[in-house]
Amino acid sequence: MQEVSGSNPLCSTRPFRIIAMKPLLILFLTGAILLPPNLVGLEVQSHGLLFEKWLRDTFFGGYEPSSHTQKWDIPASANHDHGRVPVNPKVAKHGAPVGLGDALRQFEIDETFMLIIGFWEQSTPEQKRWTNVQTVTVKPEQWKKLWLPVTLADLEKLDAVIKDKTLSLEEARVRAREIKTKPPFTESVIQVNPKIDGSQRRLQCSLRFADFFKHLAHGASSGPQERPEVFGVPVPGSFDSAPRKFSPP
Repeated sequence: MQEVSGSNPLCSTRPFRIIAMKPLLILFLTGAILLPPNLVGLEVQSHGLLFEKWLRDTFFGGYEPSSHTQKWDIPASANHDHGRVPVNPKVAKHGAPVGLGDALRQFEIDETFMLIIGFWEQSTPEQKRWTNVQTVTVKPEQWKKLWLPVTLADLEKLDAVIKDKTLSLEEARVRAREIKTKPPFTESVIQVNPKIDGSQRRLQCSLRFADFFKHLAHGASSGPQERPEVFGVPVPGSFDSAPRKFSPP
């Protein structure tokens, strides 16, 4: 495990709202995952669920979250053996930004936590595989530095524009884009990501792949690993998962 000063409080973005996941068959011994037809388009999220459940079952006593909106995916009370700090698992395509979740909640994180990120690649048309897994302990001072010079007031101003229902979707997109492409947002390491469509008006944030390794995973290689592991335990190998299919907004 690598110790880092910073805070990557990845607020919960895991898709626990997908109640239809009950018919999902997860084969942990092989890392395979079979999706029913009604989940086409959600398959990219399924391996995030697989990764998180494997972590919870393997290292955190099979902890089950009580709500998908709780502050930490795995609270400190469930982390008896690895620092007694809260834990947030994340997955991201190798080379792509790591989605952190709601920007306001992320900005307000003020405690040490553990971030475990599994990076993957689409190895075949129907299969993904883990390429690099990193575990870092993040301290609040470093996390705050990644936001500078953005302030809470800056985020609240942008968030208000995004959620202003007097603006059409296109008007909100244009206004939000104007704000995020100027200082102070262009000067911070953390990136803000307005999500505006017919089903949502949210302000999320992310950390670019290179910035994660530069600022949080000090000394770690960003290249593919021969055997990705967490706390010395190999992560289950490849799993069945086709590329994500996007629906028009």
